[in-house]
Amino acid sequence: MAPLIGDTVEIAAVLNQWSELMRLKAPINAGTVLPSVILRKQAAAGVGNALSRALRALGRIERTLFTLQWLSDPALRQRSHAGLNKGEASNALRRAVFFHRQGEIRDRTFENQSFRASGLSLITAAIVHWNTVYLNQAVQHLRAQGTAVPDDLLAHVAPLGWEHIALTGDYVWNPANPNTSFRPLRDVRASFIPRVA
Repeated sequence: MAPLIGDTVEIAAVLNQWSELMRLKAPINAGTVLPSVILRKQAAAGVGNALSRALRALGRIERTLFTLQWLSDPALRQRSHAGLNKGEASNALRRAVFFHRQGEIRDRTFENQSFRASGLSLITAAIVHWNTVYLNQAVQHLRAQGTAVPDDLLAHVAPLGWEHIALTGDYVWNPANPNTSFRPLRDVRASFIPRVA
């Protein structure tokens, strides 16, 4: 536990600023002020600010409680790791798509930066949609052949792969045609079944 233990919590800082902490909490709960705005103002106030010290101490208490829950609850750790893995896979997909200019947004105006970020989100969403449609086709195909594919197993499948998609070249957007048939599925099971001599 020693590497996880930091400094002691300044309980006096929390107690001395309790009324101010409650005043900060009220507009956040009401939705009239964003927490990021309050944090920005507290950061500008400096480290010596009493309210900043109280918020830091309160944050340490929350982190301690979460760490104890994390250590004692294997299901929480498993859910968190699954969420982190999906988040990292999503970020990896975005990095793979956003290879132009080494993955940097160099536009100077906010409007152009917003357009570029929106384009990245659109391409990523299109890839996720494409993968989802074809994962559904693959599952239906396997089930039609008599292979059991439990629904609870599908909860662990994320449509974030891109190895089968050519990321370079032009993106051509055609109007949706519901009569267009799906591309044929590959028989990947044949490569996993050992050949008998």
